[in-house]
Amino acid sequence: IQVHAQQRHPFEYVGGDATDVLKRVPLLSVDLDGNVSLRGSSNIRVLINNKPSTIAASSIADALKQIPADQIQTVEVITSPSAKYDAEGSGGIINIITKTNNLRGGSLSVDVGAGLRASNLGLNGSYRTGKMGFSLGGFGRASYNQPGSFINNQDTYNTSGNFLSNNVQSASTRRNDAFGRYTLGWDMDIDKHNSLSASVAYGVRNSNNYQDLLRTVSTLPNNVPNTALNSVRNVKTTDESGTVDASLNYTHTYETPQREFSILTLYSRNNRTNDFLNDILGSDNNTTNRRRNDNTSYNQELTAQADYQSPTVKNQLLEFGVKDIYRKVNSQYAYLLTTGNNDNFVVDPTQLANNFNYNQNVASGYVTYTVGLPKGFTLKPGVRYEYTTINAEFSQGVNKNPNIPDYGVLVPSVNLSRKFDNGNVLKLAYNRRIQRPSLQFLNPNRQAPNPLQATQGNPQLSPEYTNNYEIGYSTVVKQKVNLNMSAFVRNTTGSIQAIRTPSGDTIVTSYANIGKEDAYGASVFASVNAGKLTLNGGVDTYYAVLNNQLTDRIYAAKNQGFVINGRVQASYAFNKQWALQGFSFFRGQQVQLQGYQSGFGIYSLNIRRSFADNRGGIGFGAENFVTSTRSIRSEINTPLLAQSSTNVVKILNFKVNISYRIGKLTVDQRPRNRKGVSNDDLKEGGDSGAGLGGGGDTGGGGGGQQGGGGGRGGAGAGGRPAGAGG
Repeated sequence: IQVHAQQRHPFEYVGGDATDVLKRVPLLSVDLDGNVSLRGSSNIRVLINNKPSTIAASSIADALKQIPADQIQTVEVITSPSAKYDAEGSGGIINIITKTNNLRGGSLSVDVGAGLRASNLGLNGSYRTGKMGFSLGGFGRASYNQPGSFINNQDTYNTSGNFLSNNVQSASTRRNDAFGRYTLGWDMDIDKHNSLSASVAYGVRNSNNYQDLLRTVSTLPNNVPNTALNSVRNVKTTDESGTVDASLNYTHTYETPQREFSILTLYSRNNRTNDFLNDILGSDNNTTNRRRNDNTSYNQELTAQADYQSPTVKNQLLEFGVKDIYRKVNSQYAYLLTTGNNDNFVVDPTQLANNFNYNQNVASGYVTYTVGLPKGFTLKPGVRYEYTTINAEFSQGVNKNPNIPDYGVLVPSVNLSRKFDNGNVLKLAYNRRIQRPSLQFLNPNRQAPNPLQATQGNPQLSPEYTNNYEIGYSTVVKQKVNLNMSAFVRNTTGSIQAIRTPSGDTIVTSYANIGKEDAYGASVFASVNAGKLTLNGGVDTYYAVLNNQLTDRIYAAKNQGFVINGRVQASYAFNKQWALQGFSFFRGQQVQLQGYQSGFGIYSLNIRRSFADNRGGIGFGAENFVTSTRSIRSEINTPLLAQSSTNVVKILNFKVNISYRIGKLTVDQRPRNRKGVSNDDLKEGGDSGAGLGGGGDTGGGGGGQQGGGGGRGGAGAGGRPAGAGG
């Protein structure tokens, strides 16, 4: 799927971030926190200009909030990647291509916006002369005035099914966020066949979440008050990070069309601080004691890869390459206590402070072969092998050096397509994928800002394995209606599932490779261009079957059910200056292993007045102006636990945005090829070609010439050939 977001409705995104764009992309679902899923799977890999970032490995939602929406040129959703892509990302790959300057001269654009919930400032400049081009950009967004509430009702039982306690919690909530990303890019055409490109990006985030007067009321059997657990506290959770991404890439082309060699390198590091502070209050609401958890961590990646592609005979293309990713993860954590309202904290002797190191190396190689067949058929088989070595150690504890075995995996892929004489395209695909656990699942630090709920990672997790099957069909009706339909089956074994275990009155959530997940789904989406009016929308649905495969009735769990998501968007151009746009999105109830999470809907209306010479404009927007709040309800039911929690957030928003561009540009006709590294292998979270008769990766979208990423066809780790999906 290829969505040229800015070419369709540029004004609707000004002042927003990548989350606002992805809500409009078929097959994707975005929750209120910005977490993205593809066909119900959060096991996706997000690339920015075909390059990964360690911030996305830590939090996809945070990575998306650092990308200005109006700088996005294309969003590629690749549901059946070929062997050229890393084996990781069992749900698929989302590749966000940002705008690049293919014009000669200089320009500077400024975007400023303010609203009831957020403000933003964006600066983007570029300059191209001769064989070199430069770009410099910055984007900052501050979110504020986000009040809400939290209610939690929790019953616990022993293994015999006898009632142990009821715990009711309530609090007022609020949240403040600040995000920023700064980029510097450079590219140079050395000569006709050789080019270099480099980029450096730095992203920052600062998020503070508050639960004010979190009140816990606990009751034992026979309505006996549990005074030991009853409390009132203020909770502050801080999540801060800084991320640097630096890349250097070289591409050599030959006189023979589609023959190409490239060397790609990437360094990425994310430093993160994720702390919480509890101020426990007395009867007069004065602080009696304080409890704090400090957790600093970093995730560092160094990547090198080489790719080669060449036609062999007519309508056939050979591609192969090698790649190595070295990851170093560290997490230091400790609990601290103090009496009274002061900062004289000492380490809590009842909680183990530790330093966790986790080193991983993934060496891989792939080969794919694209064959153009008679009657518009194209076949693209491929195979990839990845070998992973892991070393982990703790500074303290009984098991300082856990034994985590190395492993290798062979992942085949097959894509078959047919392009009919009328332009319709039919695609079939199979691929095998894996999903390695990220720091979120590995981190052994026990996060417990709420005394009744704690989360702890498992350093000995193994990857998940997924088989994907897909069929898709696209057609154009009377040159005005584009219609796309697809169906899929996804089978996952060794699924990483949450295990909730009572520890006194606290429910501790950890993770294990115990699950089996199956999903059977279909989607349909269409776009209609009727002169001044443009409509597009779609519906995705799937049936999820979840089972943790445990035989102990106390811990065994399974669930199944339908999930449906939909979106519709309309725009109307009154004239060259004025335009109106409306959008709505619905995310249905989510099926989870031990319960469910309720769905929600959002909607917006925007109007914009463009300035002369299309140099910018001013826009006004309203979001969720009829129903100003959203309630998200979660239910968990096990033999040991019955829990119901509700989070209410205010999402009513009014905003105004102004954008303006200065500078004089002329068209640069010289083609340039740019590529980028794509590490799409950690669990967080094409158009038909002409030369080979319509191949490519099912669900993917070629990107053409895309500056810092993509190369020919925009295939991430090596570029999709121009005739096979570009």
